Amino acid sequence: MGNKINPNGFRLGVTRGWNSRWYAGKKNYSQMLREDEKIRQLVHKELQAAGIARIEIERAGQQINVIISAAKPGIVIGKGGESIKAIRQSIENMVEAGTVAVNVAEIPNPNTSAPLVALRIAEQIERRFAFRRAMKQAAQRVMESGARGCKVILSGRLGGAEQARTEKVLEGRVPLHTLRADIDYGTATASTTYGQLGIKVLVFNGEVIGGRTEGTQSRSARPANNEEGGERRNRGERPAGGRRRPTARRRQGGPNAAS
Repeated sequence: MGNKINPNGFRLGVTRGWNSRWYAGKKNYSQMLREDEKIRQLVHKELQAAGIARIEIERAGQQINVIISAAKPGIVIGKGGESIKAIRQSIENMVEAGTVAVNVAEIPNPNTSAPLVALRIAEQIERRFAFRRAMKQAAQRVMESGARGCKVILSGRLGGAEQARTEKVLEGRVPLHTLRADIDYGTATASTTYGQLGIKVLVFNGEVIGGRTEGTQSRSARPANNEEGGERRNRGERPAGGRRRPTARRRQGGPNAAS
């Protein structure tokens, strides 16, 4: 959609689900909402090196289930499960009531996850990489991983410039107005010596049709066959073993027609 619409919120209930799944009355709603935000801040702070893409929280009665989707699940679990036990203990001390279970899910392809792509660009910029090169390489890497489109937006004092501006890189197509489009959206912040730079990444993985994501085939990628299944020929090309098909002027007896 436009600049003021979050692509994830725009598609809630259509192609995306909620990251927090629970029900509460008017009394407990604000308390649970604050707890969810504190849990997410804690996990991002403690497991920054694990490449956290998404944190889902489920509540059923007194049971709280935290699902961490990460690119490096080994860092989340730790040696002998020490890290995940420490995270679970910290969350239990934070919430007022209930038992906590922490599960880890691995991201199968980190290059098509928008939050992870944004984090990688932020890390490169903080290590003084050229921002245009980081943006273009990230978009190309996403396209090589099988995505249908990628858009990278970088805002701030780019390259230490005096005035802030916005730079964009687009590969493929990213249909923001199409509700059935499976678009992953992620943001990150790069802290530099000349200020903070905001990074937005949108990855188009295809269209959701019948409950599954189907990639859209571009015109250039279609097979060069006609409707009858034969090979497509250039105009005026002579078919194998036959005469060249007469043009319209020859059929109508034009000035170039044979006498």
